Amino acid sequence: MPTKISSPGHARRRSERRFLALSVALAVTAACATTYAFTAGAEPPRGTRVTFAVDGGTAAVDTASLAVRARTRDGRDLTLSDAADTGLGAPGPVTRTGKDLARWSYPERGMSVTARTDHGRLSVRLKADRDTSVSWPVTGTDATASALQLPRGEGLDIPVRDAFWTTGEGGLGGSAVDVGEGLTLPLWGYSLGGRTGVSYLTPTDIGTTLGFTTPGGRLRTTAEHTFDRGAGTRDYAVTFALTDGNAVAPAADYRSYLAERGRLGSLKRKIEKNPATEQLLGAFHAYTWGTARTAEGIERLRKLGVDRMWLGYDGTPYPDKAAVQAAKKAGYLIGPYDSFANGQDPKSADAPNAVWPGTVYPDFCVRDAEGRPETGFGGRGCYLSTAAFERAEPRRHYLADRTRAMVANGADSYFLDVDATGELFRDHDKKHPMTKAQDRRNRLARMARIADRGLVLGSESAAAWANQVLAFDHGAGTPVADGLWALQKDREKWGGYYPENAPGVFFKPVDLPADLAKSLYDPRYRAPLYETALHGSLVNTERWELSYEKLPRQKKDRALLAMLYNTPLNYVLDGPSLTKHGAELAALQRYFAPLHRAAGTEPLTSYRRLTADRTVQRTVFGRGTLTVTANFGTTAYEGLPGGCVDARLKGDDAPRRLCPAKLG
Repeated sequence: MPTKISSPGHARRRSERRFLALSVALAVTAACATTYAFTAGAEPPRGTRVTFAVDGGTAAVDTASLAVRARTRDGRDLTLSDAADTGLGAPGPVTRTGKDLARWSYPERGMSVTARTDHGRLSVRLKADRDTSVSWPVTGTDATASALQLPRGEGLDIPVRDAFWTTGEGGLGGSAVDVGEGLTLPLWGYSLGGRTGVSYLTPTDIGTTLGFTTPGGRLRTTAEHTFDRGAGTRDYAVTFALTDGNAVAPAADYRSYLAERGRLGSLKRKIEKNPATEQLLGAFHAYTWGTARTAEGIERLRKLGVDRMWLGYDGTPYPDKAAVQAAKKAGYLIGPYDSFANGQDPKSADAPNAVWPGTVYPDFCVRDAEGRPETGFGGRGCYLSTAAFERAEPRRHYLADRTRAMVANGADSYFLDVDATGELFRDHDKKHPMTKAQDRRNRLARMARIADRGLVLGSESAAAWANQVLAFDHGAGTPVADGLWALQKDREKWGGYYPENAPGVFFKPVDLPADLAKSLYDPRYRAPLYETALHGSLVNTERWELSYEKLPRQKKDRALLAMLYNTPLNYVLDGPSLTKHGAELAALQRYFAPLHRAAGTEPLTSYRRLTADRTVQRTVFGRGTLTVTANFGTTAYEGLPGGCVDARLKGDDAPRRLCPAKLG
């Protein structure tokens, strides 16, 4: 039985078109004419190959097994999927409609299949008329497979023979991840030797898991989808696309997929709708405590030369109106942390945002198939049903009233925890039943209402489906590993929720174990998948409990990654930390601000590794708006010292250099 990789949600329960200039995009030239094995409309023999033209070549599906092969335009034969691991039974006859569509069925399994071309991809959709499952596609089996791309947090690019990930502390071998909950984007991909690769998109991510095996010491992946009528997962779709093999090509494919369907957000449009959103550009993010959330503390930040910040606050006392006005005067955004996800008995609740009027608790609790409440965060109370809230909201206004009260001090931003993560629930309560897909729709609806109030909205570890409604997120920048949750449970090492004005959980510096540091921050394994897919739609940072000063030994690499990906650093601040780290924060923010103001609304259009050891990397945003080169190594590269980054805006005569270690 594979070990399940934890998503942020599981951890909580347990304690435009394609880029025409995109150098990492798919090969998008017109597909050559293809000869088919049978005449359109005829019924071929059972177990035949159905062939389609795709960008970069052709793809063929074996109807007997769902094996998928491809031939590139330069004549390479590739395996995109082995036969399904699940027995399918004999296939029915194929009905072909023109060159771009074919249908057949597996009568013994009650499944019908539709295969077609989709904007240069092969799309295969399975529909079941009964509850069942299928293990397919079976990927990474081509002999030329060299690296796996996995959107855990910002993204990983893992050599398939790397022992750290196959059998070592990286821990992928023998594990599985819920695609809808544990990945930030519903995709994975492989580089196949030279300048070729494959992208797999799973639009039907709910009910789908991705398992990792290591036969012969090589990372392979198999998706498994559960067809469940009650869960609303009787449909399953996978798309296959040939790519140029770049580490971020699958994410470029997904960005195109979103744009083709009108599902790709735009920060430019969000700024047009709410001009305050523009203040995210160039801003670092920080949660505040003690004097840092007062007018005096905010004025200290301004005098340090920090011209843009997003300031959040959790717990009481909240910033007063004077502090909020000081933030606005300084050009900062400011807003509360809140959560609609949890409910506790008001008589014993230990978190203000878990207290609701009347009988919301326990009436709104999500209930499992046996009628038991889903235990809430940290083993307290219960998780609350979005369906229950949506049914009640037109009459009782629980959520609108909560939001209004939270911003009564004049705050212009709002951080809503949990809602945009993959943590979704099926609710079996007959008074407010819902599937996970309905839960997702409910979350989108209530987040949209907050944004429509004119508040600059953020949420936790935003999954791609939330990109249009959010302006920013905290958490999707972190490729979380299970070891992080285990470490956070050790309050002696990680810190607890005291003292109230500077909780150790946020402020206490921590030395990460070497294997965990490697999983999270080794730049040789990192790849900006999330930014390739969504940069210019929302602003992405790391998790709020992983502030820049929390992990001293990772500061240099984290700063270089932030500049390379054009994403803000996040902090926690109180009076003493302002004194100790304020000047360094200000220097980093001054470097970052003009780069993000220029490129924060632009797509990431190129990502390259410039050295064989992967330690020198380069990104480009827009059509040359910003070019960033980061040297994570110890030796100079073309004049760029190790541990430094050069950034060049269009029109600059010389690059702007930052060496983070020299600031501390």
